[in-house]
Amino acid sequence: MLNTAWRQVLTLGEFDLIKRFFTPANYSSDVLLGVGDDAAVLAVPQHCRLVAAVDTVVEGVHFPVKTSAADIAYRALAVNLSDMAAMGAQPRWFTLSLSMPQADEQWISEFSVGLSRLAARFSVQLVGGDTVKGPLSISIQILGLVDKDQWLTRSGAKPGDLIFVSGALGEAAGGLQLLLKPDLHASLEHRQYLLERFYHPTPRVELGLRLKLVASSAMDVSDGLLTDLRKLCAASHCGADLQLDSLPHSKPMNSVFGAAGAEHLALHGGDDYELLFTVPADDVVALQDIMTETGVPCTEIGRITRNGGVQCYRSQDAVVVEEGGYDHFAVVN
Repeated sequence: MLNTAWRQVLTLGEFDLIKRFFTPANYSSDVLLGVGDDAAVLAVPQHCRLVAAVDTVVEGVHFPVKTSAADIAYRALAVNLSDMAAMGAQPRWFTLSLSMPQADEQWISEFSVGLSRLAARFSVQLVGGDTVKGPLSISIQILGLVDKDQWLTRSGAKPGDLIFVSGALGEAAGGLQLLLKPDLHASLEHRQYLLERFYHPTPRVELGLRLKLVASSAMDVSDGLLTDLRKLCAASHCGADLQLDSLPHSKPMNSVFGAAGAEHLALHGGDDYELLFTVPADDVVALQDIMTETGVPCTEIGRITRNGGVQCYRSQDAVVVEEGGYDHFAVVN
């Protein structure tokens, strides 16, 4: 956090705060009414369907207490953009509910800048919201568009489909481990890389838009690969064979945590916001073209089966993997 010796604490009211920091200079023509009224009014094209998602990030749960305002804003919006990517939707608008202990001008300014930069990168517009005094937490509702009957879900996987994941896994969890355990040995290069992956995950929006052409199911990896693959299988009423030797690990992860540690974080770490998806075998060639065009590497990690549950394999041998993944309301003994 910023040094309290030179913080400036505002006496701004809620209306002034919203007007100063969260009112865009202009809107696209599909925003008929934006920030400043009781609700936004948006024009949805007749050939489209509206896709909605909401996520909340809380200090001390989703990000460490000393996280910068700009990084908090980035993560809060990025996790919502990832939900749009998983649905194959084009993000268009979002609303913001911001709870904070006090109206700190420097903090709010940095938060606003971090939010605006990522929003501009994905051409998504802030159209409304709310600010309240309370513990630091941020809720964003995001709205996107898909063509009629052309969206991705978790429930479309079929036996025989191949399982893929984008990018590398475990890196965000690796970055968090470096924050929580400063004594972990890591080169400066690897430390900076993994911290960047934790603070600034990459929403795979363009990949999600293209996957609608080939994927039978999709979701983003937020609670850990193994947990999320089980969710996908449950929604699709099927099972999966997961090849542990195929999991994509990065060089920084192997260097800092070793092969076994990197595998554990890839399976259970969460917060990667990569896409987990299934593709019929006949469409793998088309997927290769999509990877080339988007520049996003995707790795085959298993196959959908008829039997329920997820079975893990190392080479040809079935192995038992310990439970893990993140659950906000799991009972801790």
